[in-house]
Amino acid sequence: MTHDHVPDTVENAAATPEKDQPFHLLGLKPDEYQRIRDILGRRPTSGELAMYSVMWSEHCSYKSSKVHLRQFGKKVTPDMTKHLMVGMGENAGVVDIGEGWAVTFKIESHNHPSYIEPFQGAATGVGGIVRDIISMGARPVAVMDALRFGAIDHPDTNRVVGGVVSGISFYGNCLGLPNIGGETWFDPVYQANPLVNALAVGALRHENLHLANAKGVGNLVVLFGARTGGDGIGGASILASDTFAEGGPTKRPAVQVGDPFAEKVLIECCLELFAGDCVEGIQDLGAAGISCATSELASNGDGGMHITLDNVLLRDPTLTAEEILMSESQERMMAIVRPEKLDAFLAVTTKWDVEASVLGEVTDSGRLIIEWKGQTIVDVDPTTVAIDGPVYERPMEYPAWLDALQADSPSKFARETEGEALTKQFLAILGSPNEADTDWITNQYDYYVMGNTALHTPDGAGMIRIDEESGLGVALATDANGRYCQLDPYVGAQLALVESYRNVATSGATPLAVSDCLNFGSPENPEVMWQFARAVEGLADGCLELGIPVTGGNVSFYNQTGDQPIHPTPVVAVMGSIDNVARRLPSGWQDEGENIYLLGVTADELGGSAWAGVVHDHLGGVPPRVDFGAEKALAGLLGAAAHEGMVTSAIDLGTGGFLRAVADGVLRFGVGARVWLDEIVSRDGVDTTAALFSETQARAIVTVAREDDVKFRGLCDGRGVPVLRVGVTDRESRALSVQGLFDIPLDTLRGTHRGTLPAHFGAVVGG
Repeated sequence: MTHDHVPDTVENAAATPEKDQPFHLLGLKPDEYQRIRDILGRRPTSGELAMYSVMWSEHCSYKSSKVHLRQFGKKVTPDMTKHLMVGMGENAGVVDIGEGWAVTFKIESHNHPSYIEPFQGAATGVGGIVRDIISMGARPVAVMDALRFGAIDHPDTNRVVGGVVSGISFYGNCLGLPNIGGETWFDPVYQANPLVNALAVGALRHENLHLANAKGVGNLVVLFGARTGGDGIGGASILASDTFAEGGPTKRPAVQVGDPFAEKVLIECCLELFAGDCVEGIQDLGAAGISCATSELASNGDGGMHITLDNVLLRDPTLTAEEILMSESQERMMAIVRPEKLDAFLAVTTKWDVEASVLGEVTDSGRLIIEWKGQTIVDVDPTTVAIDGPVYERPMEYPAWLDALQADSPSKFARETEGEALTKQFLAILGSPNEADTDWITNQYDYYVMGNTALHTPDGAGMIRIDEESGLGVALATDANGRYCQLDPYVGAQLALVESYRNVATSGATPLAVSDCLNFGSPENPEVMWQFARAVEGLADGCLELGIPVTGGNVSFYNQTGDQPIHPTPVVAVMGSIDNVARRLPSGWQDEGENIYLLGVTADELGGSAWAGVVHDHLGGVPPRVDFGAEKALAGLLGAAAHEGMVTSAIDLGTGGFLRAVADGVLRFGVGARVWLDEIVSRDGVDTTAALFSETQARAIVTVAREDDVKFRGLCDGRGVPVLRVGVTDRESRALSVQGLFDIPLDTLRGTHRGTLPAHFGAVVGG
């Protein structure tokens, strides 16, 4: 790629077909480069090559995943989409939650940048997902994050964790958005490849919905927000498209630099532009920058666009045309504006001190034409850039090692029966990195800003009030378990789905929709591609069973170190609605003498469990089975019980099992509990270890005031949900007691649970 200011024009490209072009440095394969030449009937200009390279990258084009992702659109019923206002293909899905309100939400990855430069990588991940929400016409109301790091005691983990957490807290706190939940996992498989998956949710009135298209010949194309700089050139799109290699097409920084204060102003500016009916279409600038925004807007509109690149306001005047096209500088938006509305548009941007420039206009030529210094440097059919890119059916192969892994069941380990040994096992699980309290991370986030937070970490789901008058709100949860997915990606993806679904249900909300972030190794590895295909199939089948649609999401490939891929990690976010957040259910009890009930049936399912991993350093066997009928019945029961005010708290049973959930209930508000296992053991035919630690799904524990006992049991019977009274809340004891086995003081529980992260990362963030 040329780095002087002599433009490589279309005319010059046609006259110099033999010119050598470094397409391989931009992530293009030889056959892809040849295809571009075939489409154009000549060699591409360096500007066109820049556009195609970023737009045909794995990150932007989904070229290896498209054939599998189509299932999400095919495996649906009319009933599943009745609340869906905007589905896949737009910047974010939009769901009707009633009373004229809609919610838009999406989760995306910023993995590779967050390893190279953890602070800016994570910060700009938050900024990018928030702009997706703005572009739908919504006001962002909350963020969440799903994080995966390497081994907690590895020397480099402190750098990555400190930087990522600082970046998320800095950007989100400066925007004034509450961070209401998420998850954090540590595992050596993520050592040189952390996962930073950021979620944002926004609220809008139905009439304020906006879409990303360029319609109306003669309408103006306006770029507004921050100036375009040299940071992030090729950034996410190149970084997420191949494994790291020395060198590259540019010496400029590949990771974007974020300015949350500029984005906060941009949010308010956009909302005022929407309110004033100043825009016809809008698109945020994220991966691939101007290349993406122009080609996607044109493709989704009247088909053509004429742009003068000289009009882009620059932070760095030395940028070449190619760099301007590829730059992923943050805090920028592109709007389509009717000429008669331009003055009103500019009045709003001026009021907010947001710079804007008219780059060109919409045409019906079917061509995206970009001029630079008076000469044409891009002349392409935008659909060939943004829509009709490569689609691969990658080879898939059943992993050669999988049968042996599944045959290696944790049932081979001896089961303890004595209270002292079981206490030791439980405390080891409670203090393990993946089960330990994440206050060290979450206390750096502001979760009450804006005053509408109803639930937040450590509750199983975050909840935000959308309408202050009626109390209408939404709950969100994210979940994934790479250990389960390594054992069986089809079932593992479904387990992520039902766990997230159940977390939303235990908050008292009704699950409505899904967004996913699918993190996998290289698609060029047939075993990885098999894992991916099975996970997508499992997720699509699971959503069909539960009756909730996938509204959008993100695929992140090439998550591996050398030839070693991460565990398959499909992060699933579920969003649900609740008619009044005053009826929310916290993940813990506050009152004395309430009955503790176990909902659901326990089986001996310890494959991939925390017990197997922490106590025995083992991964093998098969993960817990999924029962969608039982999950739906449980969710329906929890929603009805919350609505009727019959239960005072609800906690889903996930990793760590029954005793881990009871510990959550005890630690949430510092109120003890006495529980017993006899009826679980006798009714379900399991031993003590399984009763304590099995990770059987479709289970929850709830607390019920004694006066509501009969009514609650009747509700369970009527809905066909198995129920057992397994304990009572006990404020006075200040302990967690398991009858006949052990008593653990609350102080011991709390110290074990809260000490792990500070012991490794110190009292304050480093990085």
